Amino acid sequence: MNTKITNIIEDLKSLTLLEAAELIKQIEETFDVDASITSQSQAIVMPTAVDNSNKNEIEEKTEFDIILEEVPAAKKIAILKVVRSITGLGLKEAKALVESAPKMIKDNTNKENSEEIKQQLEEAGAKVSIK
Repeated sequence: MNTKITNIIEDLKSLTLLEAAELIKQIEETFDVDASITSQSQAIVMPTAVDNSNKNEIEEKTEFDIILEEVPAAKKIAILKVVRSITGLGLKEAKALVESAPKMIKDNTNKENSEEIKQQLEEAGAKVSIK
């Protein structure tokens, strides 16, 4: 790391919480960004102990993930609108999501909701899968 960056890091370490909040506010205004926006992250699920007494019973899956597989260039705007309505994301975040297909749009949704979302996206022209 160069000395300029090292000095900035050291200065940041010495800020109080109020000064840090003011710094964030100034950065947001100066660079026209929103520091409160977080990127979508996926939770890591740790396996739990399995009860083998019901091993022979078949469990029906109740939660599904909707994956945006493919976005034709000609249908991108229509798909973007649907993705925004489904996810509640802003324009910039939804655009990034659509452009990075294949990508998970919604996770842990029930079967009915998954089918409805899939239908909406397919009507807009997207290729979608449910897992």
